[in-house]
Amino acid sequence: MRINLIGAGRLATNLGMALMGAGHKIETVYSRTLASADALAQRLGAVATTDLAEVCSEADVSIISVSDAALADVVAGVTKGRRQQTFLHTAGSMPMAVFEDHAEKYGVLYPMQTFSKERIVDFSEIPVFIEASDNAVMTSVELLASSISGNVRRLSTADRKYLHLAAVFACNFANHCYALAEQILAEHGLPFDVMLPLTDETARKVHVLSPRKAQTGPAVRYDENVIDMQARLLEEHPEMRDIYLQMSQSIHKLSK
Repeated sequence: MRINLIGAGRLATNLGMALMGAGHKIETVYSRTLASADALAQRLGAVATTDLAEVCSEADVSIISVSDAALADVVAGVTKGRRQQTFLHTAGSMPMAVFEDHAEKYGVLYPMQTFSKERIVDFSEIPVFIEASDNAVMTSVELLASSISGNVRRLSTADRKYLHLAAVFACNFANHCYALAEQILAEHGLPFDVMLPLTDETARKVHVLSPRKAQTGPAVRYDENVIDMQARLLEEHPEMRDIYLQMSQSIHKLSK
């Protein structure tokens, strides 16, 4: 397929590399800043632009990977004069209905993964959740998604919102806990890499065990002596102390 990438951030970078690797032709890379558009366009052999009007009108599909706050405005801009082109967005929490009144053929291609520009992931292992405005578009989107991932699933906007919420807990909140651990260690002269064998094993365990069954630590049995002592260690960090206590209570409640 001939594809436009609307956005040049972390997701667009990884998606663009996967699409190119699957044999698709990236025509245009759009970004608000030329430096970002050009950096990705050069990697993909595409044309860079900061003007939505210059996005290739002959492409089969335009994939929009921008912030949720910018999505509606970008949709309104990029669909002008291209109503018959297929448009997809990649947002976990935004409805497919954002395209209504702007395009005839549209849908969602949501890869559920955390992305960085510096680390290109293997898309074949990423679950990709799709939605489409009609059966014909669904067939096209399914073919496109299947060219880069071996795990493609249809999912409605309503259910995708809960999937994204679960991902926030599993990824963003978990990573924030790593950041808090890093802060505690740094304050006492310890490097974060001492945690890596622990975090790696924690991640490996949930491949074979339910997260509830894999849970360990003082909160499972609610060992008040340990919990109270550790909470006192956080007296100079009241926000972190509150997180610790609430997490401990939640762990204990869920373990019952």
